[in-house]
Amino acid sequence: MAELAAERRVSRAWPHDYALPSDEESLIGVWSQMQEPNDEGGILWGGRFSERMAPEMVSINRSLGADCRLWQEDLQGSRAWARGLLGANVLSEGEHEAIQDGLNRVGQRLADGIREDSQEEDIHSLIERMLRDEIGEVAGKLHTGRSRNDQVATDLRLWGMKACAILEITLRDMAQSLVELADRGIDIIIPGYTHLQQGQPVRAAHWAMSHAWPLLRDEHRVRRAGRAASVLPLGSGALAGCPFPVDRDALREELGFHTLSENSIDAVSDRDWSAEMMFAGAMIGVHLSRLGEDLVIFSSREFSFIQVGEGYATGSSLMPQKRNPDVAELVRAKSGRLHGNLVGLLTLLKGLPTGYNRDLQEEKTLLFDTVDTLALALPALSGAIRTLSFRQEAIERTRNAELFATDLADSLVRAGVPFRESHEIVGRLVREAESRGLSLSELPDAVFRAASPEFPENVGEIFDWERSVEARDVHGGTSRRAVLEQIERVKSQLADRA
Repeated sequence: MAELAAERRVSRAWPHDYALPSDEESLIGVWSQMQEPNDEGGILWGGRFSERMAPEMVSINRSLGADCRLWQEDLQGSRAWARGLLGANVLSEGEHEAIQDGLNRVGQRLADGIREDSQEEDIHSLIERMLRDEIGEVAGKLHTGRSRNDQVATDLRLWGMKACAILEITLRDMAQSLVELADRGIDIIIPGYTHLQQGQPVRAAHWAMSHAWPLLRDEHRVRRAGRAASVLPLGSGALAGCPFPVDRDALREELGFHTLSENSIDAVSDRDWSAEMMFAGAMIGVHLSRLGEDLVIFSSREFSFIQVGEGYATGSSLMPQKRNPDVAELVRAKSGRLHGNLVGLLTLLKGLPTGYNRDLQEEKTLLFDTVDTLALALPALSGAIRTLSFRQEAIERTRNAELFATDLADSLVRAGVPFRESHEIVGRLVREAESRGLSLSELPDAVFRAASPEFPENVGEIFDWERSVEARDVHGGTSRRAVLEQIERVKSQLADRA
């Protein structure tokens, strides 16, 4: 507990930083005082209860440590709700003006990172108590017709819409770093792999672009999640809707939502958009992990295809020679958190009955952790990609003539030999080269002719790296034209989505 006693600033609260205290030892005492019946500064639901909350219940009940980052959204929703109550003639002009002025002052206090000695149950009760401190009893009118059920659903959706917008930008930046890498690797030919075995020659740019396209799909998924979040639940109350004539469509327009929730029960319990967001995060994790794995392998001495800038590598406390691509390993590990958060949310949701249930309190920590994890991983890996350099000499030493085996088979196909027969012929030649201890390209022409008279006279010309990649000049292929076209397509998509 001691290390939690000091005020802390959480810097990864994407899209907001926040500063709130976390003195958990004094919290129990504060809560004990707050539970006194009829306490003017008490909890939002204390009238029904005659006993204090058990100390053990205080910690598990309290969510302020997680949802305090929603303070801006809570204020935003409260300002809009106050205007809605004014329009519904629940608030007078003077009361509305006082509430708006008080909310502004509360926002200034929270923005300054003010230390709050009294720690309420959640951000909603904290702000309501602070508003009461500022303007007195009129603050109690703000919650008319509103429940924390539709309040937190609104806050989360507002936060999620902003987080998705930021994440889209970050994904585009990551994709841009890979496009820049592709520009640097357009004339470098590397082995392409399946099963981690050398398969066919490809341009290094083609490999880089194979990681850019998934990020564009990820960005599309994040955009869909942001659109799914853009459904306003405010005005749904606890579950049955608002009994006052609040103009929900005016609320929707003011808060920037795309549409209104259609069913008040569904509105307070719907977390589909959050699941979509976490699925998008999990898929981003898959794609970053795969890229990280490539970087780890390709930067090993056995491959030495690439080198990551020193700013994104670490050394060893024991072995002086080490230069570890730790950024790739750390990002690869983060994918496990992203997957776990998705599974955690789906497991949480699957057993809930209709309506709001307190289980949903756990959703916030899972959602925030997904976004925070991506906020760490994407910029780090994007920066590493921008420092990455290809080591062409090492690449050329690694390339094996067996990479041309498919080209040899294709040459027979062009001469009219069925592919399955061509495949068999070249397979026997590979085995022959192995038995002689030679590279496939070192076999005498007579051996090729003996294997099949359909091999061209100039069979040695097949063993040409540029010729091999240029032969695959189809849309999405490895020829220079095809790769440059896909680079331009991604650049165009990035420009259109900016």
